[in-house]
Amino acid sequence: MTKKTKRPSWRTSFLAVVRYELLWNIRKKKFLGVLILAFIFATLALALPVILNNLNNLPTEPNPDYVITTGTGIGNIGFFLFALVSVMNSISGEFESGSIVPLLTKPVSKTTIYLSKIFAALLTILGAYVLLIIYLSAGGYIIYGPQNNLHLLFITLLGSIMSTLVWMSIVLAMGSVSKSSMLAALLGIGVWFGLMIAQGILSVFSNQAWILAYAPGEGAPGTLNISGPITHGGISTGTDYIATNLITYILNPTANVTFYRIEITGQNQGQGPGMIRVPLYTELISLVVARSIAVAAIYIIVFNFIAWYALKRAQVAE
Repeated sequence: MTKKTKRPSWRTSFLAVVRYELLWNIRKKKFLGVLILAFIFATLALALPVILNNLNNLPTEPNPDYVITTGTGIGNIGFFLFALVSVMNSISGEFESGSIVPLLTKPVSKTTIYLSKIFAALLTILGAYVLLIIYLSAGGYIIYGPQNNLHLLFITLLGSIMSTLVWMSIVLAMGSVSKSSMLAALLGIGVWFGLMIAQGILSVFSNQAWILAYAPGEGAPGTLNISGPITHGGISTGTDYIATNLITYILNPTANVTFYRIEITGQNQGQGPGMIRVPLYTELISLVVARSIAVAAIYIIVFNFIAWYALKRAQVAE
């Protein structure tokens, strides 16, 4: 009598693919390069203000809110680069190398494979962001003195991961549909760069800045106002700034954001054309945060569905 082979449990299959993908991510030279670049960005965020103060013979004043307002220190370009190197060849690379054939012929569903790859990518980025936040916290304490509200750093971590997941989903969908890592990278860079240009033009010179609230990326820039007329500086309102805006809302729940456009005027005191800021509208910070989280969630769900469906429909012979 032939003995039946016991099919591995879903948990065993899931963890096996996660382990495979984690080892693959850690060995990626591209990911290690971006991680090094991220620490360079974080170091510049720490050191550049001090260097500029020294060049201008100014003291570096204590800043107890430095860590909580700096995020991961890598900016929106860092989120995109981490997303790109983490998933650009997670699925497309398997088709290109042919390793997808033995993977899909094993007793593991395509949905399990897809979920495992996403989970492994998130774990990789989680580890990188934890290291960056620890690095910035230590550096901020040394340079700017004791820091306030460090208990909110988990908001920085979760918000940064959500912002990155938006770009991960977009790049992953492109790679899954095209089955080409190069095409996924080029399309991802093109979308990111194109949105950066469009956002810059629309937010500065157009009355339609509200459109940017529904696109991934920086969103529309505005001015944060706390306690009425007191101006607290500039703010970006897109999906790349979920973490910092959510912390701003927690610390200042009644704050609002005023959006402007730039209008070029005639002569400016005999020195040529001038520019003035024209107010468009004002929104509560709570609305800005809620909308950016909802928009991010929609992009994550839609593009992950596209990527999963493309993998689900893929044939082993491809």
